[in-house]
Amino acid sequence: MGLSKSFQLVLFVIFGLLLFRIYDLEKKEMQRQGDIATQSYIKHLEPMSNWNDNGQQLYNELSKSFTFQFFQYIHNSDSDNNFTFGTLSKNDADFEDEIFHIELSHSNIFPEGRLQVRLSTKSVITTSFVNFEKAATLTFIAYLVIMLSFAILMHRHRQGIKYISEYISHISNLSFQAVETSKLKGSLKPVGLALEKSRGELKTSIASFHKQNDELTKAAYQDPITGFSTRRRFNDYLKTITASDKRQFGVLCIVKAAELSSINQLKGREAGDNYLIKIASCIRTAGSKFGTNEYYRVSSSDFALFIKEITVKEAEQFLIELKRNLDEYAQNVEADNIANSGLVPYDNNSDAHALLTLADTAVSIAQTTGPNKYHILEKFNGSEQLGDDHWKVTINDLINRKGVKFFQQPILPCNSQTDVYRELFARFFNSEGSNLPTASVVAMAERHGLNVELDKMIVVHSIQILSANPTLTGSFGVNLSASSALQDVFVSWLRDILSSHRTVAARLIFEVNESGMQNNLNASQRFVNEMHKVGVKVAIQQFGLGFSSFKFFREVKPDVIKLDTSYSDAIEQNNNNKFFVRMIVDISRRIGIKVVATGVERQDEKLALEKLLVDGLQGYYIARPEIIAKTDK
Repeated sequence: MGLSKSFQLVLFVIFGLLLFRIYDLEKKEMQRQGDIATQSYIKHLEPMSNWNDNGQQLYNELSKSFTFQFFQYIHNSDSDNNFTFGTLSKNDADFEDEIFHIELSHSNIFPEGRLQVRLSTKSVITTSFVNFEKAATLTFIAYLVIMLSFAILMHRHRQGIKYISEYISHISNLSFQAVETSKLKGSLKPVGLALEKSRGELKTSIASFHKQNDELTKAAYQDPITGFSTRRRFNDYLKTITASDKRQFGVLCIVKAAELSSINQLKGREAGDNYLIKIASCIRTAGSKFGTNEYYRVSSSDFALFIKEITVKEAEQFLIELKRNLDEYAQNVEADNIANSGLVPYDNNSDAHALLTLADTAVSIAQTTGPNKYHILEKFNGSEQLGDDHWKVTINDLINRKGVKFFQQPILPCNSQTDVYRELFARFFNSEGSNLPTASVVAMAERHGLNVELDKMIVVHSIQILSANPTLTGSFGVNLSASSALQDVFVSWLRDILSSHRTVAARLIFEVNESGMQNNLNASQRFVNEMHKVGVKVAIQQFGLGFSSFKFFREVKPDVIKLDTSYSDAIEQNNNNKFFVRMIVDISRRIGIKVVATGVERQDEKLALEKLLVDGLQGYYIARPEIIAKTDK
C-alpha cells in the first residue's frame, strides 16, 4: 500500500472515530434530556386529583404540558372511563429517530385503574440531531479540505518524482543534462542537489569504468598464473573452427602437466605454480617458432594450442622442440618427468567432442611411454580407446613387477600426548624405469577395475618394507582407494594378510578419502571395524570437501581425520575456516578422534592451527617428503 492510500486510510479512520465520538456524546446528552422530561412528567402527574378516574379527562389535562406518542388508561371496573391515544410503534419514523433511538415510557397504577404512556421524543431528538448534523458537517468539510490539500501536495510530489525517474532512466544512455532544480522543491530539493553532484562525478568517472571493465574482461579470459587464455576462450575458438563453412585445417596439441598433484603434495602449492609457469614458458618458446601466439590453460593441469595450416608431419617438429625444452627443464630441477603431449589434426568438418577425446587419448598413450614423451593420432579410425588399452597393459605390468617406490612425510604433533606417524606416498614407474603420473595411474586403475590389485600390491610392498627393515620405527600411513576399501572381497583379503603380520599391522594407518567413504556408510563402517580387529587404525583424508555429517562420525568412527589442505590455506585470515576447524576439533575430541591439518606451508598457518588445538600438522613447512631409506635416519 502506497503512502497516499495509507494516509487516506489513516485520515478516514481518524475522522470516522471523531464523528463517532460526537455522535456518542450527543446520544448521551439526548438520553439525559429524555430522563429530565420523564421526571418532569412524573412530578406533574402525582398531584393531579380532579380527573374523576376518567382517561379522557386525564389525557386532556396532561396533553396541555406534554406531547404523547402513546397514552392508554384502563379502568378496573368501568370501561367507559378507558381511553387510548396513539400507538407504541412508529410506522413513519423519521431519519433522526433511526439515528437516535430512544423510548420515554412510564407506567402508573391507580386505585381504580392503570396508566401507560410513551412521551414523544421529537423535541429531545431534534435538538441533538441538529447539533450532531452541524458537527458532522464541519468534520466532513475539514476532512475534504485536508484531503484536497494532501492531493495537491501529492500531485506536486509525483511530478517531482516523475522528473527524477526520467532523469535517472536517461543516465543509462550516458545522458548527463543539468538537473532542473526548480522542479525539485521542498523535501525533494536534497535529491536534486545529490543528482546534480552525481551527474558531474559520473561524467568524469565513465572513462575509468570503461578501463576497469576492460581489465576485468581480460582477467576473466586470462589465467593469472601462466598468462594463457582460459577454457572459455578455448571453447569459443573450437566452436569457430568446427562450425565454420570455410576451409580450415591444422593440429591441436594438448600438454598435460601430469606431476602437478604430486608436486603440490610433496613440495607445496607455490612449487606447483612455479612448475606450471615453467611448462607454459616451454610451450610458448616452442610455439613461437610456428607462428602461434594464442595458448590456453583448459584445466588445472592441461594446456592446449592450435597450430593453423600445418600438416601433422610438419607439426611433429613442434613436439620435438617442446620435448627438448621439457627435458632441459627436467634436467635443471633434477626431475624425471615434466609433462606429456598429444597431437591430433583438425579441419572445419571435425566434431569438437571427438576431437577432444582423440587428443586426450593421445596424451594418455604418451604418458605410458615415458618422461616428456609425446604421441600423435592422425586419423579418426575408431581407436579412441587406444590410450586406455595402453594404460591397462601398463598398470598390469607395474602390478606384476611391483613397480612402486615410497616417499615419506612426517606429521608434527601439537602436544606430547598425540601419537604421530609418517605418511607413505606411492610413486609408480614403468618397465623402462620411467616415472608414471600417480593420479593418472590411480584413475586408470579404477576405470579398468584394477584398483583392488593395485592396492593389494601397495599393501604387500608396505608390509615387506617394514618387516625387512627393523630400523624403520614408528607408525606409517598408507593410502588406499575408497573404491577398494568399500569392497568386501578386498576387506576380507586385507584382514587375512594383516592377521598374519600383527606386529606390522599395529604400526599401520590406512588413509582413505572422505568423499569415497561417504558413498556407502555401511561398507565404510565395516571396513573400519575390520581394521580395528587386526589392530590397524584408519584415517579419513581430504576431510571437509564432502558433506561431513554427524552420522558419519558416529557410525564410521575413524581414528584420525585429516583436514583438506584448503582449510589450512591462509587460515589466519579466514574466519569461516577457523570456525569449521574449531567445530571439527571440538566434536572429534568428544568422541576420541584425532584431527590433523594438512597443507601447512607458512608459519602463520602453523601458529593459527596450533591455537585451534589440532592434534597434528603436516605440510611442506613442517617437513619435505623424502624417499624412504632402508636405514631410517
